[in-house]
Amino acid sequence: MSFQLPAALVGLVLLPVLAALYLLVLSRPPGRAVVMPDLALVARAASVPGRRRRWAPPALYLLALGAIILGLARPVAPLPQPSPDGVVVLSVDVSRSMLAADMSPNRMEAAKAAAKAFVEALPRGFRVGLVTFSSYATTVVSPTTDHAEVMDALGRLATEFATAIGDGLLEAVWALPGRERPPYPAQMGEPLLPGIPQAPGPARQEGTDGRLPPGVVVLLSDGQSNRGTLPLEAARIAREQNATVHTVGIGTPEGTSLTVGGRTIWVRLDEETLRGVAEIAGGTYYRATNAGELRDVYRQLGRRIGWERRPTEVTAIAAGTALVALVAAVALSSLSVHRLL
Repeated sequence: MSFQLPAALVGLVLLPVLAALYLLVLSRPPGRAVVMPDLALVARAASVPGRRRRWAPPALYLLALGAIILGLARPVAPLPQPSPDGVVVLSVDVSRSMLAADMSPNRMEAAKAAAKAFVEALPRGFRVGLVTFSSYATTVVSPTTDHAEVMDALGRLATEFATAIGDGLLEAVWALPGRERPPYPAQMGEPLLPGIPQAPGPARQEGTDGRLPPGVVVLLSDGQSNRGTLPLEAARIAREQNATVHTVGIGTPEGTSLTVGGRTIWVRLDEETLRGVAEIAGGTYYRATNAGELRDVYRQLGRRIGWERRPTEVTAIAAGTALVALVAAVALSSLSVHRLL
């Protein structure tokens, strides 16, 4: 915490002085005896709760004074604020393995519900997009502030064959504002034919500081990549494009069986690859084994992605604290007097 008018903090030295004066007044012996004919009033005074309650009003008065002094100093603290220029692209695995029923009712429906809750919790004005991937990757919704459009698109997702994690990541990166998709096959890192120069890289639409605007990708998968761009290579491209990638794995590394079209297949989670993608692209890897854990993962991501800490003046908090302490002190003082009447 910092202060815009730190000189006002000098007033805090009054607090110990006032406390010492109060103790001094209490410690002074009475000047003379007072005749009190109303013994019932004396008895009620003796029955008033003791020292702890007696100290509460002056302590609250000092707290109120301290809060007022802090408010005069205009404190500034880093508080979470909605990110005004934030953008995130969800990249969701829609391969057939997402029909596995180890999450209720199955992985696909659990992923839809968790992603919808994530989008719904994002601050208003925060842009969000949606990409799906199976044997190929598709931008379903380009980043938009219309969160209802993204949630509707999530509800319509259907499964397809194969899993191209790298392509799903690159599609999400190119969907971020300020990026331009390179001509094929530059994203694969190799020329069409030997001797033919490789296609140029993406045109960089940089900000005033010479860097691409930051972007975030949240990629969810439950399997192993078996198509398209290598996931770790895609992660390196994401890092070059100033995109942070968080990965979410569902299922288990041991795998589970799934019957599709009368044929039984074995699907397992490739944690090593998803963790490597997150590490390369500056993000975090999360794993969920049930629908509840998946909701928790997206809740954590929502707190990280949709908000940023910015210096904010909190004078109002100090003033509110002073008001509450002052009201409480007056109420306790009045209660003590009422007991004597």
